[in-house]
Amino acid sequence: MRPIYFALFIVFSTMLYAQEPQTLQNQKNEEIADFKLYPNPAFGDVVQVITKDNDIKTILVYDVFGEVVLRDQIETSHLNISRLSPGVYVLQISENQRTITRKLVIK
Repeated sequence: MRPIYFALFIVFSTMLYAQEPQTLQNQKNEEIADFKLYPNPAFGDVVQVITKDNDIKTILVYDVFGEVVLRDQIETSHLNISRLSPGVYVLQISENQRTITRKLVIK
């Protein structure tokens, strides 16, 4: 009976190893260059989102439950956060087919 368990262990181990995503190893991690988010923690109604290119940015803000609470597209560096309650959020900023994710604390 033990050789059967050993054989099954080898088969499943090989299958799990074969499931490793090769795309993660070959994928370039292209984040937005010279990204700055301030003030963080934020006390007011606006935060600055600054990048090297300073092009149009698409911003998604997620709450702690993973739900999108703010969706905005900005051409300047000012992001209006007046609709958000104090708490911890995750910002996903996309610019020129590059994306970066950062935490934002609002007090």
